[in-house]
Amino acid sequence: MKTYPAEPFRIKVVEPVRSMKRAEREEAMKEAGYNTFLLKSEDVYIDLLTDSGTTAMSDKQWAGMMIGDEAYAGSRNFLHLDRVVKEYYGFKHLVPTHQGRGAENLLSRLMIKPGDYVPGNMYFTTTRYHQEANGATFRDIIIDEAHDSANRHPFKGNIDLRKLQTLIDEVGAEKIPYICLAVTVNLAGGQPVSLENMKAVHELAHKHGIKVFFDATRCVENAYFIKKREAGYQDKAIKDILLEMMSYADGATMSGKKDCMVNIGGFLAMNDDELFLRAKELVVVYEGMPSYGGMAGRDMEAMAIGITESVDYAYIEHRVEQVAYLADQLLAAGVPIVEPVGGHAVFLDARRFLPHLEQDHFPAQALAAQLYIESGVRSMERGIISAGRDLKTGENRHPKLELVRLTIPRRVYTYAHMDIVARAVIELYQQRETIKGLKFVYEPEMLRFFTARFEHI
Repeated sequence: MKTYPAEPFRIKVVEPVRSMKRAEREEAMKEAGYNTFLLKSEDVYIDLLTDSGTTAMSDKQWAGMMIGDEAYAGSRNFLHLDRVVKEYYGFKHLVPTHQGRGAENLLSRLMIKPGDYVPGNMYFTTTRYHQEANGATFRDIIIDEAHDSANRHPFKGNIDLRKLQTLIDEVGAEKIPYICLAVTVNLAGGQPVSLENMKAVHELAHKHGIKVFFDATRCVENAYFIKKREAGYQDKAIKDILLEMMSYADGATMSGKKDCMVNIGGFLAMNDDELFLRAKELVVVYEGMPSYGGMAGRDMEAMAIGITESVDYAYIEHRVEQVAYLADQLLAAGVPIVEPVGGHAVFLDARRFLPHLEQDHFPAQALAAQLYIESGVRSMERGIISAGRDLKTGENRHPKLELVRLTIPRRVYTYAHMDIVARAVIELYQQRETIKGLKFVYEPEMLRFFTARFEHI
């Protein structure tokens, strides 16, 4: 019998939650237009919408916030964060931003020109938006196994080097400003990238004069999977694996709201001196001074402390294994999920869960809405709605993966909460034929999954 690590913390502060009656949840979901993003937080029992900014901070982080230096320039908290990023990630320069998409905006504006191509290991919504808004075309070069939810490849986030070389041959290296390498890959199911692959991508890119930038949002989770799955790293410390990972990148965008374990903040890191000077000029326009970006001093202090806590093995082991605990219950009951399970979420395969619904009837959106109605558990769609429309044809993009993400916040819920979620999903799976498809009643032009509204067909 598999055992799971106990929570490596004591609970000092609690927030009461309530479970509404089913009829109340049904009305709340209808008012929200069957979009879980539009629900009120107070109406949610167990909130698995995202792990972004939902972390429970530690006592040391809260204590650090009490010594926030809110100087407009030269904050000592920035200097602390700068030192920590150099120590744990190894990058030469740091530009703070209000969150990850602020860093994506800076990187895209600095490096992309119209007509460029940005290859990556599967798209992410805001990342691709910033790339396309600045005139680039995103090209997916992830290995084929990543698009198969049942394939158990241990590193489904890997880049296919042949696909990368084909793109270079097709458009020319001068048309590729950088490779966007996500560690881990969110929309593939939180899948990791091997160090072997990172090194190979770095070598191929530099051979052609192309930079590599990591989306490092969940890099510590990736390091944990390397320790567990990649030969030769079982005895390595998480911190050492993380440093080696980053050595194969020219820089990184970071949403501190994930693996830096804070509620707000992010940064753009890099090694190139000239790019850093340009980034410092641009951050003033969109975020704030180069020594705070979009963050208060207290938030930078909490992030610096969070980075040091994130590489603690007891923390990251519990973090990833709690996700596996939920996944194992669902797999035992025959519920179709993305395998192997990733580091931050369990992804339900809505196509296999709801085979009676066509993809254009939004099965993942319908499944997320019904899960809330039946149980009060809030999740989110990662399928056709998130993929958006093709910029040229205006038609819906049809990703191979149509998923519902059950995202576990860091240090927030217990195994008992996971038991409740598992029972809710299993019971819903047993009555899956009753779930109806959806159609748009309001569709925003950009990033539609955040604010779109639906009704039953």
